Amino acid sequence: MRALVDRLRRLVLTYKFGIDEVMTKISILRDEFRHMQNYNPVEHVSSRLKSLESIVAKCRRKGIPLTPEGVREHMFDVAGVRVTCSFVSDIYKVRDMLMNQADLTVLEERDYIAHPKANGYKSLHLIVQVPVYLSDRVEHVVVEIQLRTIAMDFWASLEHKIYYKYARDVPRHLTDSLKLAADVASSLDSSMERIHDEVKAIAGADEPVEQRDALLTPEEMLRNFWSAAEVEGDALRTSRQD
Repeated sequence: MRALVDRLRRLVLTYKFGIDEVMTKISILRDEFRHMQNYNPVEHVSSRLKSLESIVAKCRRKGIPLTPEGVREHMFDVAGVRVTCSFVSDIYKVRDMLMNQADLTVLEERDYIAHPKANGYKSLHLIVQVPVYLSDRVEHVVVEIQLRTIAMDFWASLEHKIYYKYARDVPRHLTDSLKLAADVASSLDSSMERIHDEVKAIAGADEPVEQRDALLTPEEMLRNFWSAAEVEGDALRTSRQD
């Protein structure tokens, strides 16, 4: 048992190194855009790594063999990187740049932007494999990359908190409100991108990063998003009372 735990801990460490590899790639792309093209398609980058306890719990819940081989073969969400972009077009731009890297292999793509989930969830998921060079071997590590806009990320965070609070048994009026909020978020993304494109067309070139950032800050986008969602929610409740 102790030997198995040590092997699993070593496995988790390789997933951590896989995250580091992907984060480095995104950081390089981000800096290149910022310094060479006066434009930055990436607003925020974060990562998450399943703990050994979470891996063991999922293996038991899903009937996955509790071995390094079983985890590698059946579990694709041990390592995750989330990239938050300003606009939907930036999501596909970053995706294309990642897919063009020779040492990154895309195993699966799930486009929930072109095909949103029924509850309104939008995001672009890439399951990728990256080489990790250890002292005695090369490990090909699977990492899930999620690409979202600021509005998509805010909505997904709110939805996760609600489902966690209600143990996934969410009241119908909240799921309806979440769907309306998803529609508002999508409308916000479209409006912001249209404004951005108009500003670029007037300027005749990509505007400097500091000017683009001044157009609308993430906080202002979230305030606008939340205000619109509250209006939609109030309208829904009023219509039900009538």
